[in-house]
Amino acid sequence: MKVLNRIIERAKSSSAHIVLCEAYDSRILQAAVRITREKIAVITLLGNKDEIENIALKQGLDLTGILLVDPADSAWQAEFAEIYFSLRQHKGVSFAQAQQAVQEPLCFANMMVRLGYADGSVAGAVNTTADVVRCGIQIIGLDDGCKLVSSFFIMMMCEPFHSLKGGLIFSDCGLVIEPNAAQLSEIALAAAKSAQTLLMAEPKVAMLSFSTNSSAKHKAVDKVIEAARLVRAKAPGLAIDNDVQLDAAIIAEIANSKYPDSKVKGESNVLIFPNLEAGNIGYKLAQRLGGAIAVGPLLQGLAKPANDLSRGCSVDDIYYMIAVTSVQSKTPSQ
Repeated sequence: MKVLNRIIERAKSSSAHIVLCEAYDSRILQAAVRITREKIAVITLLGNKDEIENIALKQGLDLTGILLVDPADSAWQAEFAEIYFSLRQHKGVSFAQAQQAVQEPLCFANMMVRLGYADGSVAGAVNTTADVVRCGIQIIGLDDGCKLVSSFFIMMMCEPFHSLKGGLIFSDCGLVIEPNAAQLSEIALAAAKSAQTLLMAEPKVAMLSFSTNSSAKHKAVDKVIEAARLVRAKAPGLAIDNDVQLDAAIIAEIANSKYPDSKVKGESNVLIFPNLEAGNIGYKLAQRLGGAIAVGPLLQGLAKPANDLSRGCSVDDIYYMIAVTSVQSKTPSQ
């Protein structure tokens, strides 16, 4: 848990302001109270204040120190409607529709982040991933130089039986179904930045495949090799291997045997899956059979952090997501 503990300590020192738009969910309230009590971040909850306070009272939760904002009567509503209209009028959104849209908590939360009233947002306990990602792209927008929003997990290997210890970045396990070579290179570059930010380690990237160092010939392998070439062209100093099987990516002895010219030498901390099918299966195998702790899915590629929870998330999941979002928000180019 050292990586998560370091993230929590960095979040405490960052004093980030995180907005949560699903305040009627008891898990969100519990996590918000815990975050506030431990001074990890400043929290704003969106919704009707009386309803939020009634739910908290029934749960025995003390909301002291948490900011409550109702989008329906906020003083920011007019400003937000103007900005939203300017962003979406080219898609046929009228000003009246913009006024209505910014009263929705998810939209309001991302407007807060865009305009600097909050440093980051966390949603997805109630809203779908599609809605969270779409709203983030439409309002917050993409980071400079990014053409794609993708996702990643921090996979924590903390148990005594884990031969590989510490944290790994798995990407993309939640969003881009069948990336082409250019998209896969974008995912790899973003995941390398995520590793620098959150693992606080030099990224070592493995482009996973069923082939190692061109041992197999197939268009799926060609895609991975081309993606690695595009990454090296943009980030020549980044340690990255071409097509590599998982064992050669994480076990030095196998890398020495299968891939003697490897740049990563079996010490990968960023695993890039060739498509969403492989990534989703991979992280769930590591979590459910391998006993790894999975933190995510986290979004990468947005100008400011707006992260997505699973609707089956636990209070712990939300707690860690807020801490990670806090660190992302205080890191350049995240």
